[in-house]
Amino acid sequence: MSAREPFGARLAAAMDDAGPMCAGIDPHPGVLADWGLPDDATGVRELGLRVVEALTGAVAAVKPQAAFFERHGSAGVAALEEVLAASHAAGLLTVLDAKRGDIGSTMAAYADAYLRDGSPLAADALTVSPYLGFGALDPAVTAALESGRGLFVLCLTSNPEGPSVQHARRGAGASTVTVAAQIAAAAARLNEGAAPLGSIGLVVGATVGDAVRATGTDLADVNGPLLAPGVGAQGAGARELATVFAGAGRAVLATSSRAILAAGPDREALRAAAREASAQARAALRG
Repeated sequence: MSAREPFGARLAAAMDDAGPMCAGIDPHPGVLADWGLPDDATGVRELGLRVVEALTGAVAAVKPQAAFFERHGSAGVAALEEVLAASHAAGLLTVLDAKRGDIGSTMAAYADAYLRDGSPLAADALTVSPYLGFGALDPAVTAALESGRGLFVLCLTSNPEGPSVQHARRGAGASTVTVAAQIAAAAARLNEGAAPLGSIGLVVGATVGDAVRATGTDLADVNGPLLAPGVGAQGAGARELATVFAGAGRAVLATSSRAILAAGPDREALRAAAREASAQARAALRG
C-alpha cells in the first residue's frame, strides 16, 4: 500500500483551500493559435506548462485532456509527461482525462500506465469508462486505491448519445433501475466508510439538466468526488451546478477549460479567470 494520503482526502483538502474548480488543459488548435503557439508537440507542451505555473494555488486541480497531446505522437505524449511532472512538483492535483476502459490484462496495463508509482504518465486520478461492465474496472480500482490515487467513472454525460445507454433500464416492473443509477451505486459501495470523501468518483455533466432525477441516480450517497464538466463555454453556470448537484454540492469538482484558457496566455489574466470561476462554483455549490 502507498504511504500517500488517499486521493479523496487530498482532493477534499484542495477544494477547501482553493475552491471546487478544476481547470482543463485542452490544447486544441484554436487555443494554440490564440496563444500564438504552434500546433505541434512544442506548442502543447508550452501551453500546458504555462497553465500549471499560472494556476498552482488558484484551482484545486488541473485536467489534461490526453487526446490533444496524443495527436502529436510520441513527442506529444512526452509533453504530457512533462506537464504531469510539473504539476506534481508544484503540488497541484492532476486528473488525466483519458476515459480508458477495457477488460482483463489490457485494463491492468492501463492501470499500470496511469495509476502506478513510477510511471511517467501516472496522474492523481484518471477518467474511466464502465460500459464494458463496472467490474471490468477492477484492475484500475485496485491500482488507484493501492497507490493513493482516484478514478472518475463516466456516469451521466452531456453528449446527445449518452442517454441511450445511461438512461436505459434493467430489471422488471417496479424493480427496474437505470444504468447510471447502477454505476453510482457501484461507486458508493467502493467508498463506504471513507472520510471526508472516497476516491472513486463519477463524471456527471453540469449540463445534463434533470437527468439525475430522471434516472434515479443518488449522487449524495456516492460519498466520492463528482467531476462536473461543462462549466463556462459549454453553457453551465451557477444555476445549473446548483440544480444538477442539489444535495451533493460539497463533493463536486466543477471543470472549465475554454472559459479559463481564453484569458491566456497572460499569466495574471489566467489566474484571475480561474479564481473567479472557482469563487462562482463555490458560491453555487456550497452557499
